[in-house]
Amino acid sequence: MILVARGAPAAEFVVSVDGRSGPGAPGRSLFECAEELGVHVPTSCVKQGKCRECLVEVEEGGELLSPPAPQEAHLEGRFRLACRTRIVAPGAVRCRTLRRGALRIETEAEGLEEATPLDPAVTRDGDRVLVDGRPVAARPGPIHGIALDLGTTTVALRLYDLETGALEATQAFENPQRFGGSDVMARIRYDGEHKGRLLQRTLLGYLSRAVTALPCDPLTIYEAVVAGNPTMRDLFFGLDVAPIGVIPYRSTTEVALREGRAATTALSTTASKLRLPLHPEARVYGLPVVGSHVGADAAACLLALGLFDSDEVSAVLDIGTNTEAFVGNRKRLLAASCPAGPAFEGGGVACGMAALDGAVERVRLGDDGRAEMRVVGGGPPAGICGSGLVDLLSELRRTGRMNAQGRFQEEEGPLDLGGGLFLTEADVNELAQAKGANVAGLRVLLETYGIGAHDLHRLYLAGGFSRHLDVEAARRIGLVPEVGGDRMRQVGNAALHGAAIALCSVSRRRALEEAVKRVEHVRLETHPRFFDFFVEGCQFAPFGAE
Repeated sequence: MILVARGAPAAEFVVSVDGRSGPGAPGRSLFECAEELGVHVPTSCVKQGKCRECLVEVEEGGELLSPPAPQEAHLEGRFRLACRTRIVAPGAVRCRTLRRGALRIETEAEGLEEATPLDPAVTRDGDRVLVDGRPVAARPGPIHGIALDLGTTTVALRLYDLETGALEATQAFENPQRFGGSDVMARIRYDGEHKGRLLQRTLLGYLSRAVTALPCDPLTIYEAVVAGNPTMRDLFFGLDVAPIGVIPYRSTTEVALREGRAATTALSTTASKLRLPLHPEARVYGLPVVGSHVGADAAACLLALGLFDSDEVSAVLDIGTNTEAFVGNRKRLLAASCPAGPAFEGGGVACGMAALDGAVERVRLGDDGRAEMRVVGGGPPAGICGSGLVDLLSELRRTGRMNAQGRFQEEEGPLDLGGGLFLTEADVNELAQAKGANVAGLRVLLETYGIGAHDLHRLYLAGGFSRHLDVEAARRIGLVPEVGGDRMRQVGNAALHGAAIALCSVSRRRALEEAVKRVEHVRLETHPRFFDFFVEGCQFAPFGAE
């Protein structure tokens, strides 16, 4: 975070970068200010404005900075390039770099089956390294692979030794494509309006640095397996994403499969073609998409949880900007995409933020109405992340300070939480609509399948947001059904875990490619009760009490 402190004297420049403060000066670039304070800003062009990687988001005082340079023509809203942006006037300027490490990005999965067969596509024959039996290198040493989860908000990857199956390292960072919008539809629109594959190039630049930071020679990485929603996956591979943004919302790979021009929706290319710093002949494999906005990340969840192998009927809810939901078993499996929006990831909420240091992740209201808050990383609160917002809504219902329609019972204006944080009824409305989309998606799938939530063998809550939920709080506001006992499981980053399984086991990868062809994609908007379910889901009342 770069900050020229609020309230500084009229002629004084005080600059803070990610919490580190020092004097500023007119004419200094934000990049130079960060360097002087010991804060790393990503770059691969040494401040020439060519790589477009030194992104910062200006949160206050943009009028005190130099006008956008030609190299920033692709940026909109509050985003700037640190190397091109200079301080031109005294006052308060606040912005932040895209974070790596400080963001609580989920890279682990819990309670999932670990008995994955070790039969990777990458093998060794003497000094030769083979991919699916084809020689790609002649060198001794280890053979590595990476599993990659491309989220709309965050990116996470794991490094594996493919000869032993051992996990060797993880990396995670904010998705730098945020300058193109906070949701997939915004990024599809941005990609269509700007030439040069800017979203792809920026992501690949950040990913390249994450790879080179791994504890291995990048040239010993011979395969990467990629999970992501259809938009994130196809942007990564440089495909046209425009068809995903219009009815019937299909990836070009799904269209090719339906027309008989391809046998799978999976993708494959080489590291050299993507200019990734792996072995040039390393294969970069994109997991298959399920259909419409139900993507390769959802397919990876299926693989991690084994739904297409099970006789028991279970459900999966991976809550995010675009929530994916599944209901079924090996005999029949339904899927739906729920366009929930970014509210539960902090977007559209006045004091909302991602799970960075400083984010409130737990909230309890005392009898006197005062809020007790737990903050990620300790220290003073800077905003509220998704798990904290769910806690807060639950506490407002528990204490009677908010009714089921999301209206404050006594307060007029914003609800003051202390520490400079507040919640408005407009914020509650954003959260209600996000919750309504999630609830409607799951209810449509359950009704289509002909069962109720009480019939489920398991309800898996997948993803980083779900991993940190207080389940009782989520039940109280009706975000998740009243599924009791051990039938509800929070499993963390199942998409990344599934990508890892596909990396370490080519047989499981092939089984997934066949399984996704059997999944029935349910279009929520065509279901006769979708609107009713959505309206009911917007209420802060228990879900599925049957």
